[in-house]
Amino acid sequence: MKIALIGCGAMGQLVSGLATKAGDEVGYTVTSAMSEFSSDQLSVELKGHDVAIDFSVAEAIPRNIEACVRAGVPIVEGTTGWKTLEDEIKHRVEEQNGALVYGANFSIGVNVFYRIVSNASRLFSMVEGLEEAHHSRKRDAPSGTALRLRDLMTDQLKIEIPTSSTRAGFIPGTHRVGFDSEADQITLTHMARSRQGFAAGALVAARWIVGRKGVYEFGEVVDELLSRYASVMS
Repeated sequence: MKIALIGCGAMGQLVSGLATKAGDEVGYTVTSAMSEFSSDQLSVELKGHDVAIDFSVAEAIPRNIEACVRAGVPIVEGTTGWKTLEDEIKHRVEEQNGALVYGANFSIGVNVFYRIVSNASRLFSMVEGLEEAHHSRKRDAPSGTALRLRDLMTDQLKIEIPTSSTRAGFIPGTHRVGFDSEADQITLTHMARSRQGFAAGALVAARWIVGRKGVYEFGEVVDELLSRYASVMS
């Protein structure tokens, strides 16, 4: 693939390294110095790429996605913190026949964790709560992953889920769900050991979205891949 990277922070650099190792080409990188670029200016630079991967900042997402749609480039949106704009942006992508994969978390492990928590929520009537902790540089709280977990639990339990967030030091991304009763306590935890899982998942999504149109949540990509794997194994 010929990839355009939007954002060259820690995640962008990791995606670049993994992509290059896999034989892909990073054709263009959008840096913070280009924050004043309009969507029209950016779309000119993006044309000719197979896909764009965005790990930048929430404030830039409307411009970035608009630029990709205008350039005819599918985009993998890995930035969080734009939930209030989600419906509007999804509508604009669909209206303009664009292609977008978005997700609160692009780790395959976290997406498996979503399914574990959702299934566990069907078995319990009492929940202790949801806790998440990240390093001090992470801006949004609760995290997009925590919001997704909370939605999944609410769908099953039909109650408000107590949620707490911690931002301190160099804490790796950690999400913990507790189910409680008078007799038992069950705790489910996912801890990210590094950012590599997020970058690898973003590249999986990038390969999947090339040639498609429409808006997809990363969970749909994972579901299709798991279904293919199950079919091969059977």
